[in-house]
Amino acid sequence: MPMEGTRADFDLIGRIYEYCIGQFAAAEGKRGGEFYTAKSVVETLVEMIEPTKGRVYDPCCGTGGFFVQSERFIAHHQGRSEDLSIYGQERNHTTYRLARMNLAIRGIFADLRWNQEGTLKRDAFADERFDFILANPPFNISDWEGEALREDARWRFGAPPVGNANFAWLSHVYHHLAPAGVAGVVLANGSMSSMQSGEGEIRRAMVEQEAVDAVVALPGQLFFSTAIPVCLWILARDRSNGVARDQRLRDRRGEVLFIDARKMGALIPGSRKQKALSPEETARIARAYHAWRGEADAGAYEDVPGFAKAATREEIAAHNFVLTPGRYVGAGAAEDDDEPFEEKFARLRDELLAQFAEGRGLELEIEARLGEVQSLG
Repeated sequence: MPMEGTRADFDLIGRIYEYCIGQFAAAEGKRGGEFYTAKSVVETLVEMIEPTKGRVYDPCCGTGGFFVQSERFIAHHQGRSEDLSIYGQERNHTTYRLARMNLAIRGIFADLRWNQEGTLKRDAFADERFDFILANPPFNISDWEGEALREDARWRFGAPPVGNANFAWLSHVYHHLAPAGVAGVVLANGSMSSMQSGEGEIRRAMVEQEAVDAVVALPGQLFFSTAIPVCLWILARDRSNGVARDQRLRDRRGEVLFIDARKMGALIPGSRKQKALSPEETARIARAYHAWRGEADAGAYEDVPGFAKAATREEIAAHNFVLTPGRYVGAGAAEDDDEPFEEKFARLRDELLAQFAEGRGLELEIEARLGEVQSLG
C-alpha cells in the first residue's frame, strides 16, 4: 500500500477515535470535561499560537487534543510533523492511557508522563523549557497543595491563593516558556477580574512584567462540563519581538490585545445546549491576533469596536488591571456581564438596601396618612 494511503487510513482511524472520545465526554456530562477540551476551543488556541517548529508542552494533556490539532496545523501550513517535539503530563491514569492511544493511532511520538500527584505538586519536566504551551487546566481547583508550595520558584508574580489554582497554572506555564516561547491557556472568566486572596496583585504583576500578550473572552456553552463562558490567556516570554513561523514580530510591550468573542458561536446541530465556534470565527480571532503582533501576511491591525482593542498599560491600570475584554472593546460589545463579582455584589447589595430603606419610608408615610384619615373620621 502506498505511503499516502497508509497515512490516510491512520488519519481516518484517529478521527473515529476522536469522535468516540467526544461522544463519551458528552455522555459523561460534567465529568467529561476532565479529559476532553471542546474542539473549537482547541482549534482557536492552536491557530493563535501557531506551533510549527520546536517543543510543545501540555501540563494537563487530557486525551491529547492539543497535540493532535498541532499536527493538523502543521500539515495545513505545509510543515513537517518531525519539526515538533511533544511533551505532556496527566494526573488521571485512564485519561493518560487514552492520550497515548490517541497519539499512537496517528503515529505521533510524544513524551507523556503520569503521576497521581498532579503537575503542580510534582512537575515532571521541572528543568525543561518549551517553545509552545497549550493548556486547559481544571478550573478553580482548591486541592492543589497550595500551602505546601508557598515558596515554589515558579511563583514569580506572587504566591497563588491556596483556595484557587488558576494563577498557579498561569505561573507554571509562564515558568516553562523558552526565551521566545508563547502559550495559550483556557481558564474560567473569574481569572480576568477576581480580586480575592491577592489575585488582583498577581494579575497586575503579570501585566507590568510583560507576561500577558492577549486575552480572549469566549461564549458560553462551548464545553460538555459547564455552560459558563471561558477565556483564553495568551502569554509570551519575549514581547519585544519574538518569532512566529520564521517571521520577526513587532514590539508589543506596553500593550495587551483584548478580543471579545462572546457573541460568536452557534449550537451544534442536534444539540440543544452545546455551542461551537465556526472555522470563520476561529480564523477571525486568530487573524486579529496575528495582525496585532505584526505578522506580515495577516494584514494591518486596526481596533474593531465591539470586537478587538489594543489597550495600553495606562488604560489597563485605569481599570485596576481587570482584564475582561468587554471593558476595553467598547461599543457593540456583548451585554456587560464582565463586571467583577465583588463589584457587582457590592453594587447590587447597595441598590437592594436603598430599596429596602425607600420601602420602609413609604410604609411610615402610609401609616401616617392612614392615621390622618382615621382622625378625620
